[in-house]
Amino acid sequence: MSDLMKSMSISAAGMKAQGTRLRVISENMANAGSTALTPDADPYRRKVVTFGIVLDRELGVPRVDVARISRDSSDFNESYQPGHPAANASGYVKTSNVNALVEMADMREAERSYEANLKVMQASRGMLQRTIDLLR
Repeated sequence: MSDLMKSMSISAAGMKAQGTRLRVISENMANAGSTALTPDADPYRRKVVTFGIVLDRELGVPRVDVARISRDSSDFNESYQPGHPAANASGYVKTSNVNALVEMADMREAERSYEANLKVMQASRGMLQRTIDLLR
């Protein structure tokens, strides 16, 4: 039965990591159209989740975890808006480096991974329940 508990722990860690990823993606999407407030300021910078492997010492199994949430260093977009308070001398305003298409693709990937981990959790729980039923 310990293998079933290990698989449930690994799946739970995967679900937690993908939940964090979905939260970061939602932050990115919410700030996708943001602009700088002043000509010398930067707008919202896209965040990226990096996963890592952590050893669960209690169960003795490796599991996924969020290693860090960092900022995407890609260039900001610019749009020509000469009347905007954040426009530079040339009339351009810095806008967020969030690409909604990339975020949607990342969101679908995170969703599928979350669902896969959920199915493993459900299968493990079902097997554990059947084992308990046999022992009664």
